[in-house]
Amino acid sequence: MPVDGKTTVGLISLGCAKNLIDSEIMIGHLQQAGMMMTPEPELADVLIINTCSFIDQAKKESVDTILGAVDDRQVARPRQKIIVAGCLSQRFSQELPGLMPEVDAFIGLDQITSVAPVIQGLIAKDEAPHGENLVTATPKYIPDYDTPRFRLTPRHSAYIKIAEGCNHPCSFCIIPKIRGRHRSRTLESVVREAEDLVRSGVKELNLISQDTTYFGMDRWEEARPNPRSPVDSSKGDSLASLLRALNAIEGDFWIRLLYTHPAHWSDELIETIAGCEKVARYVDMPLQHISDRMLDKMRRETDGAYIRDLVRRMRAGIPDLAVRTTFIVGFPGETDADFDELLGFLDEAQFERASVFTYSREEGTRAAKLEGQVHHMTRKRRWNAAMRRLEQLAEVRNQNQVGRRLKVLVDAPGQARGEMDAPEVDGTIFVPAELPVGQFAEVTVRDWRGYDLVAE
Repeated sequence: MPVDGKTTVGLISLGCAKNLIDSEIMIGHLQQAGMMMTPEPELADVLIINTCSFIDQAKKESVDTILGAVDDRQVARPRQKIIVAGCLSQRFSQELPGLMPEVDAFIGLDQITSVAPVIQGLIAKDEAPHGENLVTATPKYIPDYDTPRFRLTPRHSAYIKIAEGCNHPCSFCIIPKIRGRHRSRTLESVVREAEDLVRSGVKELNLISQDTTYFGMDRWEEARPNPRSPVDSSKGDSLASLLRALNAIEGDFWIRLLYTHPAHWSDELIETIAGCEKVARYVDMPLQHISDRMLDKMRRETDGAYIRDLVRRMRAGIPDLAVRTTFIVGFPGETDADFDELLGFLDEAQFERASVFTYSREEGTRAAKLEGQVHHMTRKRRWNAAMRRLEQLAEVRNQNQVGRRLKVLVDAPGQARGEMDAPEVDGTIFVPAELPVGQFAEVTVRDWRGYDLVAE
């Protein structure tokens, strides 16, 4: 199978940016082992599918991709080995080998750094597929600054995973059972990685984890009397101290903060962002709902009054802040009154970026067992109503952008993003095609199209 002694590997990466980093780490270790990568699955001796299983739609995409790869193998490369990695393998490690014996091996989150020897073992044995289960029960892995990694993002933008896992008890979420308890990297490790990325030409550092605001707190959580007590970074590493350290790195770049949790925001963090000129005036903070009833059922550790006050303090403390958030509609027990309160909150808060998801009933979660499951047609109707409201708000907001002068980062010829736009999830600013890709530029907004802006 291997050509000239080198195994050729293809990789399909599904899911979020956190999963993308896992794919980048696997590729880094494969290259270190002397294996060759190919973007064409049909040319690969081994095909890895890095899966997602957060909600039903993600599970369906993962399963369809696996079954499609198995079918294609029969036509293009009968002896190809197929490895299923990521969240689907981790979540259903006991069930999948029996359901998908056509897969050669299933690996979990702790095996991403040992993927090369797994491949070598499969090729050496050259057995018929039988769904070998190599997944360990409770993930403990966390990357370091010197972890081999091949970036799949554009040269000028990179993700940094500052922690792994989650300690939150959200009743709708399966992530803690998939990725384990929260475990932070050290501040020094993150800073060293950031320094290397900036030296390589990266202009945008996107900080990610399941909850970036929990960074460092897993080491001194017992010192806090309750989840909403003020964060004191003198106890050790915190997101605030990390942002200050990253801001001190020499160079012209943005630091973008993604996946924060409202329960762990503090006045210190607000003041830190306001005082760090390299931290983008952009915060991603999923709120999920505003109704006290729903927040309690969701086990979100916050109530509506806390959320309203937090948003007010953030806007007052960080001038020109853009807040991105997400909400869930159709959660078990949600009434028309709960949903109407959410619609009113969208009008009140005027979020710069927002999206809505319909509730996905996930086996293994507390919410799956709750009474009052909302009919799927009601969930769909509420989603449509919320999205219409968000579209109306976006039109007004974009009209108000016309005439503004913005600093943008050019992603591709004619396409850029401003501070208010994170990669993949937010809008595009159409700019003159001659602006250099991977560099910052100053533009003036002249028009808008849907969620996107047009500038010169």
